[in-house]
Amino acid sequence: MIPRYSRPEMVAIWDPATKFRIWYEIEAHACDAQADLGVIPRENAEAVWKAKDVEFDVARIDEIEAVTKHDVIAFLTHLAEHVGADQARFVHQGMTSSDVLDTTFNIQLVRATDILLDDMDKLLAALKARAMEHKMTIRIGRSHGIHAEPVTMGLTFARFYAEMERNRNRLEKARFEVATGAISGAVGTFANIDPAVEAHVCEKLGLRPEPISTQVIPRDRHAMFFATLGVIASSIENVATEIRHMQRTEVLEAEEFFSKGQKGSSAMPHKRNPVLTENLTGLARIVRMGVVPAMENVALWHERDISHSSVERMIGPDSTITLDFALSRLTGVIERLVIYPDNMIANMNKFRGLVHSQRVLLALTQAGVSREDAYRLVQRNAMKVWEEGRDFREELLGDAEVTAALSPAEIDEKFDLGYHTKHVDTIFERVFGA
Repeated sequence: MIPRYSRPEMVAIWDPATKFRIWYEIEAHACDAQADLGVIPRENAEAVWKAKDVEFDVARIDEIEAVTKHDVIAFLTHLAEHVGADQARFVHQGMTSSDVLDTTFNIQLVRATDILLDDMDKLLAALKARAMEHKMTIRIGRSHGIHAEPVTMGLTFARFYAEMERNRNRLEKARFEVATGAISGAVGTFANIDPAVEAHVCEKLGLRPEPISTQVIPRDRHAMFFATLGVIASSIENVATEIRHMQRTEVLEAEEFFSKGQKGSSAMPHKRNPVLTENLTGLARIVRMGVVPAMENVALWHERDISHSSVERMIGPDSTITLDFALSRLTGVIERLVIYPDNMIANMNKFRGLVHSQRVLLALTQAGVSREDAYRLVQRNAMKVWEEGRDFREELLGDAEVTAALSPAEIDEKFDLGYHTKHVDTIFERVFGA
């Protein structure tokens, strides 16, 4: 990913130097296990560890690969330059390139996921704090973009919290899914390497042995992983879209923090645009872009082909780096989001009580009016509000058919906003606990 949308800790996971360090650890631990089994001399295994403090020369490895046209062989050649050709002759004993590549890829995904989980914890904390702050801040709920009935801003934040909490649970499962390693040799039969080597390497590197790996770790695991990242990205877009709507000039119920000296437009000095949430909408598309290729990687030829390799070299870094940046950016947006409660009330009252129509409808049916007639009575008065700017309560009070069923006091009671917030505590307990 480009630096603009990258954070150093996540980028470091995908740095070539990090990759080669993991390759080295896999090979060194495998040599230890081979020595324990008596397959290679102990002194050769110990010699490999002499390179533990070496900073592998990425340029030198690239130089060798330009000749060998094989990245793992290039690395092993460079490792032998540090360890000594004779001492390194048992390195990679019985292994195949995928043992190193696939196990490394999963280690990188696990490390990336740990950062993403921390990101999600920070986002959840921000959403919870704003939910509690605006637990009873009334705003209009909308369906199809049209005023529906009153809700609270706290419920909006709580809804996003619950969604992100589900996503965090999914991410934990995705981490478990890819936390496997394979050191099973050509076509995965362990013909030239003992399964104990795989078990040892996986234990040292915090993985589980892949139950059956052919020559590669099954890619359904990775499909599930990247699909999970795609779902999280979609949830980020869900939050961002709501904020973008709230910041529209005609709505202005909330807006992104606008810092001193910030400029909104090169042409129009008055502009304060939702640039961060628009950016998040775009970043979500990039993360989702990796989902379909990850799904297509599942179907490989026989025991192995490398059609998945070029895909993963891109979607591994790009998806995790982008999602890390997006989660952090969204957390900042939520923490600093400016809320306008007065505008929320003004918007809700724009149609003079119309949002209470369902309560009147239900009251009429309770009073003995058929649902069809009740709907007709309420709708004909509501349409006067839409079309002529009338006041809904006044229209109801002036409708003889309505007042024949409901007294003025009963009609007035149906305009109480507190009716709509009476179960907010119950919903909050479901989301956040008692």
